[in-house]
Amino acid sequence: MSLPQDPPRSFFPFGNPFRMISPKGTKLSPQLVAVLRAFEENLEERLKKLIPKSKDEVVSLSWMTSAMQALCESHNDIKTLMTDLELPVTDWDEKWIDVYLDISVKLLDISNAFSSELSRLNQSRLLLQCTLHHLGSSSPDHLFRACSSLDGWRQHISSRNPRIEKCGSILDNLIESSDMPKIKESAKGKVLMEAIYGVKALMVFVCSVFATAFSGSTKNLMDMDVADVYYWAPAFKGLQNLVNEEIRIRFSSGKFTVLNELEAIDLSVMELYPIVQGVVHTIEKESHAKTVERFGSVTENFSQGLDLLAKEVDGFFQVVLSGRDALLANLRSVTFGNDHILGGKSDAQVVN
Repeated sequence: MSLPQDPPRSFFPFGNPFRMISPKGTKLSPQLVAVLRAFEENLEERLKKLIPKSKDEVVSLSWMTSAMQALCESHNDIKTLMTDLELPVTDWDEKWIDVYLDISVKLLDISNAFSSELSRLNQSRLLLQCTLHHLGSSSPDHLFRACSSLDGWRQHISSRNPRIEKCGSILDNLIESSDMPKIKESAKGKVLMEAIYGVKALMVFVCSVFATAFSGSTKNLMDMDVADVYYWAPAFKGLQNLVNEEIRIRFSSGKFTVLNELEAIDLSVMELYPIVQGVVHTIEKESHAKTVERFGSVTENFSQGLDLLAKEVDGFFQVVLSGRDALLANLRSVTFGNDHILGGKSDAQVVN
């Protein structure tokens, strides 16, 4: 069952700290305006693609897979932006480096947490497959084993993953470190920080939805207050409002889970219990066969969705890790022995 619901969380309860990245004295050249606009248009397009066509798509494994793909593509866009800006690492302000590394290490932590939950869900489907196997026979012994497998599945799926429980603190740490460094007479730096902010907004939204879906509670669901000055803001707000509102409605109605495929399996399991616990009458055999068939269908859909999402989460981890490693390698090549740059947050450990 879903847990008691928490009040909506505001991303910036005391205003938008990112306002400081746009000082009045920093003006962008037409070329930099074009570079930033191209980045923002790509981000806006990805946000629009994530807006569900119907509430039934909230929250499905396929939607979560698309969301993770959008994160991967947006992080790759940051790499492209750095190239377009012709802003070598030697020109980076130390504070910008800290921001990038701080975000990346938290993303690696939360990606590991999501991977562990997907592995746990993957283990649960083995119990579903055992149930299907035993339902292939009408003997009392096989029905008893099918019932035992269903009981095991419910017990397993109702347990909590300690690593998912920690996602809330990771997201809170990201929020607490939301202040971006002031950009002093660096137009390219301003573009870089605004782009990182856009990706960070998408990242926090997606990760909060994932953490909510996996934890069975809205305590990790966040409402971000994005300023209208950003080109992608309307698309972001439309996406966030639709998804977060539907999630809250589902939890308030007492849903077992907000994850569509998991809810479908739970409903199918409830239909199966009379079959594995009672005597199947001849007149009911056709109806029971259809129930078993539906159970097999939703189980297969769940399995395929898990495989695709797990692949994307792993891909996202690799994108973040490769970007972080590339930055650190560049730093070491130009600042060998400079401990004040390579220390601190750059040496943060990923919690496995």
